[in-house]
Amino acid sequence: MKKKNLILSVICVFLIVGSYCIGSIRGGEFGGADDQIQETVKEVNGNYKPWFNHVWEPPSGEIESLLFALQASIGAVFIGYYIGKKKNAKTNNGAVKNQ
Repeated sequence: MKKKNLILSVICVFLIVGSYCIGSIRGGEFGGADDQIQETVKEVNGNYKPWFNHVWEPPSGEIESLLFALQASIGAVFIGYYIGKKKNAKTNNGAVKNQ
């Protein structure tokens, strides 16, 4: 059991160091598709005007990332709850029928 934990710990350290190296090679810029498409639209049509503006713009990229991660985690909780509820319902229905 200790050997398995050691192997998993080494894999985790490797993944952390590897992601840090990849990030530093890329210059630490992780732009999304929104930024890329804005540049493409400006190249294709310089007179393009957006249909609407943002209601609220986060003060920094870190806050935007935090909100995105929070949204993803809330979604994961709902999906996990739904799957657990369905699995539990299937298990309980089988137990009730067998009695």
